Amino acid sequence: MAKAIMIQGTMSNSGKSFFAAALCRIFKQDGYSCAPFKSQNMALNSYITSDGCEIGRAQAMQAEAAGVIPSVLMNPVLLKPTTDVGSQVIVNGKAVGNMTAAEYFKRKKELVPQIMESYAKLSAMNDIIVIEGAGSPVELNLKSDDIVNMGMAELAKAPVLLVGDIDRGGIFAQLLGTLGLFEKHELDMVKGLVVNKFRGDISLFDSGRDILEQRGGKPVLGVVPYLGCDIEDEDSLSHKLDSKSSKGIIDIAVISLPRMSNFTDFDVFAQYDGVGVRYVKKYDELGTPDMIIIPGTKSTIADMKWLRESGMELAVGRCAAKGVPVFGICGGFQMLGESISDPLCCEGGGSIKGMGLMKCRTVFGVEKVQTQSEGNFSDIDGFWSFLSGAEFRGYEIHMGTTESDSPELLDCGGAYEGNVCGCYIHGIFDSQYVSERLVRHLYERKGIAYRGGNVNREEYKQSQFDMLADGVRRSIDTDMLYRIIEEGI
Repeated sequence: MAKAIMIQGTMSNSGKSFFAAALCRIFKQDGYSCAPFKSQNMALNSYITSDGCEIGRAQAMQAEAAGVIPSVLMNPVLLKPTTDVGSQVIVNGKAVGNMTAAEYFKRKKELVPQIMESYAKLSAMNDIIVIEGAGSPVELNLKSDDIVNMGMAELAKAPVLLVGDIDRGGIFAQLLGTLGLFEKHELDMVKGLVVNKFRGDISLFDSGRDILEQRGGKPVLGVVPYLGCDIEDEDSLSHKLDSKSSKGIIDIAVISLPRMSNFTDFDVFAQYDGVGVRYVKKYDELGTPDMIIIPGTKSTIADMKWLRESGMELAVGRCAAKGVPVFGICGGFQMLGESISDPLCCEGGGSIKGMGLMKCRTVFGVEKVQTQSEGNFSDIDGFWSFLSGAEFRGYEIHMGTTESDSPELLDCGGAYEGNVCGCYIHGIFDSQYVSERLVRHLYERKGIAYRGGNVNREEYKQSQFDMLADGVRRSIDTDMLYRIIEEGI
């Protein structure tokens, strides 16, 4: 069975996912077989494994850092929020239904056997398991029957590292306050502290390290600087979603839907010279970009209603009428059509008129499509002809089926109508044959020759994992890390 190390944080977005990814990469570099694990994840960014199972995007990213194939064993429970008080519950990669928070809270302990079965299988195949917690481990009203923080640490007999985010301020209150709220047996499992996202001269925090160790009674494993690595972020608090981000020569506007999913689909564009991506929440922020993307969503009808009521539908329609290209992914593709219907209440029920920019109609059914996909763009006439024959790879996660009278965009579906198109493929832009042609075309529409090269997304991601691991390795006591893992609890 594998040794384990667990990463818990003082709050959401403290850097747990990135720190766990860094450890996965470090262990891989040091010759160990390693895998990530998160018993319960809540995220709208998800990934489909090769066998058609849905897991959190962060665990897929961490698996890539560890150099292993993403598996459903790495994230046995995934919650995808559908409303402010409810989520679709996914167990072992398959949806089992929608539950309110109260309903799930009452039933979550029933999932422990399935969680531990996944953990045991993963443990049997690896030397080290890097377990990630969720949010804060000391939300006192939610601690009973915990299955993701200290409850998971106890089940896995995993020593815990507690990560705090100094960039957001209050690092002493974060770390010391969290330690102070642990029960005695929980506190005994905490073996070290990590100060994360430090900006400036780290030597200025030497006295801070001493204070933490004296008052907290736990060693500080390291002070990690704010690393400028371009790693996929699953959290809705991501700085990438700031609508005030600067425009590039090429201005791509992504409509920031209230329940937007898989915004990592568009990370690849940051690798191209002169291309800026903005996430737009208000219609008056849209302007006239060079391209508009409507992303995926977990609640298509509700977000279509938001588009209409917020004025964003009208703003996008005006841009499309001016010739601005519009590309819809998954739920965004569905919204671009004529109608969306949910007769079986798969996502809340009802029906709504779509934007009407393509001749497509979507009906939700009980079956959820979860598959990896690859193929080619069709032989396209008109505006999108520059993508004809381009190879793509990606994955599909959707409830609806779409009938279309518009020409087919891909050899496996999708549609296009003039300067508007859409499909169900998440990750379609990661293919350099797609994103490079698209960027080049957008430059040419502005009368500018694109002089950048092709982007190999996979090579770039691997280089960023190495950069992340190197930055963390230089900042922590790796001898102490391995000693903590070896000694366990």
